Amino acid sequence: MATVLSGISGAFYYKPAGTVDGFVESAIDDTADTITLLPALNFKAGDPVKFRIYNPNTGATVTPDASNVMPALSSGSLDPATTYYVLTYSNTTGEMTVSATQGGASLDFSDDGTLAAPNKFQVYYADYAAIAEVRDWSLEITRSEIDVTTIGKQPGQFVPFRTFIAGFGEANGSATVYMTDEDAASANRMIEDVLLRNQVGASVRLYVDQVFSGGVLNDTLSRSIYMEVILTSASLAVNPDDGQQVSINFRPVDQPTFDLSSAT
Repeated sequence: MATVLSGISGAFYYKPAGTVDGFVESAIDDTADTITLLPALNFKAGDPVKFRIYNPNTGATVTPDASNVMPALSSGSLDPATTYYVLTYSNTTGEMTVSATQGGASLDFSDDGTLAAPNKFQVYYADYAAIAEVRDWSLEITRSEIDVTTIGKQPGQFVPFRTFIAGFGEANGSATVYMTDEDAASANRMIEDVLLRNQVGASVRLYVDQVFSGGVLNDTLSRSIYMEVILTSASLAVNPDDGQQVSINFRPVDQPTFDLSSAT
């Protein structure tokens, strides 16, 4: 008999809202070493980010070539495979500075790169981060039904039944999160993200079976569901007998990815 999974096999991972934006060459100031993005995003100092070239019409990643060149640094160039760290971001002006290490020196840009239309550069939150304060999560998946009943069926002893076919799917999710007194806690940030005007980048990865190899989370062996989401509500509960809890509700922006098999 197969082993039945329990709640301790699960986990909740998250990418914060307001942490994706595209920009063009002129957004890079190689004198001030800044990148000007949209204002009112939600990048925070210390956020791990990556850069890529992409086609905004399709969302596809573009491999750098002679016509699409990543911005140059004083040593080398921005590497799509490398994780960088936000030093500063102004949600008033959109100006961002980035470092190669947490709290390190600002990257020294020497050239703003090259793009072939309609391509853009993009900065985005590097990877999902575990929300350690999540008590539980749930995801309800439903299918709509389309009535295709026809008239003129031959009468019989029993009344004819309507005929249906399956329609579009949809999902609604929720997570119960403990509020903490740590300002930098990812759980607190997720609660604040519910109110963000621009939630681009918000994504969840819901693990039903979290497997580690050599102390590192192994997504090949794990089972999970992941999706870009909109955060729709936060319901707070405070009473003398329990830790402070917040119920976060979300729904996918598009079709979730179901990775419920493990490759060994």
